[in-house]
Amino acid sequence: MRTSSSTRITTAAVAAAFSLFLLIVCGGPQASASPAGGAGSGVTVTAADRTEALQIFKTRCAVCHGQEGRGNGPASVALNPKPQDYHSKAWQKATSDATIEKAIVEGGTAVGKSAAMAPNPDLKDKPGVVVALKDLIRQFGKAGSGE
Repeated sequence: MRTSSSTRITTAAVAAAFSLFLLIVCGGPQASASPAGGAGSGVTVTAADRTEALQIFKTRCAVCHGQEGRGNGPASVALNPKPQDYHSKAWQKATSDATIEKAIVEGGTAVGKSAAMAPNPDLKDKPGVVVALKDLIRQFGKAGSGE
């Protein structure tokens, strides 16, 4: 079957856009130093860590926090208090990186938040993935409007 040149161009454009998206989200092919547990810890975050973090966010976190981190995931309807909206400028400013990372691994009760925020003990030995998740949460705060 032959494809038209416009179909090939459209496919190439979509592929290029998706590649650019992955490059931005994953931080490129090189590893980048990013602190875990607060400033100065020097955890290296790889592209693989960022890819895994994005997948974890989509499958675990978005159920409550929503795909865009607005606290409006499908399970949020039944939760009180509601999940955090990561676009909130006030929350972003008031919350430390160490607190976010601790909540990711140990759950909400470890940082004085809701017990509905489940812990992820499987990430304890994956500091690069934890930092990449924290970075993703911080990106939500930069990307959109919030209080």
